[in-house]
Amino acid sequence: MRDPDYSAESLVIGIFMTFFDVHTNRVPYPGTVSYAEMDPIDTFNHPMLDVEKSILQELRISSDSLDYLHHNQRVLNRIYSVHLGQPYYLLQIADYDVDCIVPFKLKQNQPVVQGQRFSQVRYGSQVDLIVPLSSRFEFEPVQNDGDHVEAGIDPVIRVTDRSSG
Repeated sequence: MRDPDYSAESLVIGIFMTFFDVHTNRVPYPGTVSYAEMDPIDTFNHPMLDVEKSILQELRISSDSLDYLHHNQRVLNRIYSVHLGQPYYLLQIADYDVDCIVPFKLKQNQPVVQGQRFSQVRYGSQVDLIVPLSSRFEFEPVQNDGDHVEAGIDPVIRVTDRSSG
């Protein structure tokens, strides 16, 4: 996130999109969305093709090819959920031949519902779901590492109110 003030212990789920995937990102939990475009650290984005090849050919992610996670152009989407009483984040990371992450609504602080399309990243790219942990809610991943998920169809986390169980 590149925020020196962010220190919350968080659940982080990275979702890599290959050229087979639809690169439209959807809202996982309702709230109000705002976003900030972040410049790449380097002049050019690092390629993600080696990661895509290792996923498609070896069914694994090669940790040797993850420079893009820290250097590439990104958009940080902050979604404040009234129900959760806190924000969560969607960090979109672009590939080297992509320097265009396109929000569908340019206005900030817009209400969004679960499953709503909010943005698109072209070609190979990644989106990270970052959920600050909470004493009120338990956030449990429902997919295994390496599972293929479809936006708006497959749940990624289960939210359980700790006070009701």
